[in-house]
Amino acid sequence: MKNIVTAAQTRDADRHTIETEPILSVDLMERAANAFVTRFMQLYPDRNTSILVCCGTGNNGGDGLAVARLLQENGYDAISVWIARFSDRQSDDFTINLNRLSRTPIPVTHCYPEEAWPPINQSVVIDALLGSGLNKPLTGAWLKLIHHIHAARPRVVAVDIPTGLPADGIPDNGEALHADEVITFQRPKRSFFFPESGALLDRFHVVDIGLDESFIEQLPSEFCLIEAADAIRLLRPRPQFSHKGSYGHALVIAGDTHTMGAALLCSGASLYSGAGLTTACIPASGLTALNSRYPEVMYCPDDRLDVIWEKIDAVAIGPGLGDRSALFRSCLRLPDKPLVLDADALTLLAQHRELAECIPPNTILTPHMKEFDRLFGQHSSWWDRVQTARQQAQQRQWIIILKNRYTFITLPDGRILINPTGNPAMASGGMGDVLTGILAAFLAQGYPPEDASVLACYLHGAAGDQMAAMGWAVIPATQLITQLPSTLSAVATGTLLHPER
Repeated sequence: MKNIVTAAQTRDADRHTIETEPILSVDLMERAANAFVTRFMQLYPDRNTSILVCCGTGNNGGDGLAVARLLQENGYDAISVWIARFSDRQSDDFTINLNRLSRTPIPVTHCYPEEAWPPINQSVVIDALLGSGLNKPLTGAWLKLIHHIHAARPRVVAVDIPTGLPADGIPDNGEALHADEVITFQRPKRSFFFPESGALLDRFHVVDIGLDESFIEQLPSEFCLIEAADAIRLLRPRPQFSHKGSYGHALVIAGDTHTMGAALLCSGASLYSGAGLTTACIPASGLTALNSRYPEVMYCPDDRLDVIWEKIDAVAIGPGLGDRSALFRSCLRLPDKPLVLDADALTLLAQHRELAECIPPNTILTPHMKEFDRLFGQHSSWWDRVQTARQQAQQRQWIIILKNRYTFITLPDGRILINPTGNPAMASGGMGDVLTGILAAFLAQGYPPEDASVLACYLHGAAGDQMAAMGWAVIPATQLITQLPSTLSAVATGTLLHPER
């Protein structure tokens, strides 16, 4: 996993690298600009692309000046540069790169607040205006410039971060320059993972600029980004002489008369994720559907739970459960088992708050936003929601998986793990039921709850990413289940590629 550090910590890493490599700061800027240009050329390979590089007068602007020069050296001749002269100050490295740019044929326009700016006719704008040091909303000439760029409707590629987007938190209803692509340095910014930032950037790419990784990894950070290597490391091989008893017995307590599909999806996901045995505790009315869809999954009536309980290795409760609160309560009176609570179990927990005292430590809760707010109160932002999840996970010693495009796994020790896999094609009913079944399967196989959470979230999203790469624009939950064994194989063999964000 990689630490997701603050903007201030990244500046510390810059200084450390400059001092210990050693390297001049302007040479580190050149290295960053080269990394940016390499990725930009992959995104926009047509050397005839008309490009406007908009620069401030700080180090982000210095990056932009270096980028313009390097693009011109690589055959992009339709380049112009604007410099926003909204301050009397400019950084030393900006000055050096401005002098270097003056030796090229690239035209430079200096934009002053009181003047009218030329129209923008270029198809691509490179945003190198303010960078990650911004900590307040845009106002005045900066805001006017943002509106001027938006009005031209170019493609926007941001250098490190879109102008106006805070690096460490979320937008506070201020405006920012919307970026179609962000090419960011060394680490993604924390704000990139929060839904409020979705209106300000479409996609980001991380490029290595040679900062000292060992220094970054020892910096304190509660946020960590899960990588493919983590899933590969955690997944256990299946020994040659193993059998169904080697991989545990998962129990799925789910389904009601009108919501039997949720129980089937959860059970099927457990089956396809490697549980040796899966039993579904569902109403008898769903038995025909269960036998037809998944004959490998066994059946247990409600009144036999206490009998089967001692044979079970992990339990998932909730998908499509309905208002079967008595059954939920009876499960909590039985001896503790590794437990996943989802969907209607979370609704019952919100309705009967005293039940929280009966939920054992290391239980995994998998709420989406509305379920989370029913449990822990209304929140006005995702940043606040994640902080509440962190506090509740520490206080209750639960693992709370807060589901979204980037899922946040909050752990009892206070860490927040960000899962990067998944895509909008997976935005369809039943996906949460599938995740719950995957979690139950890994718990049944004996994985510790933290490892099960990391593997399940990563596998769930990676399966969707593989299907999207095959051309699936919309992915039904039933189809994602059938993809799981192939994705597991890719993890097991180390051939799973991390998707481009």
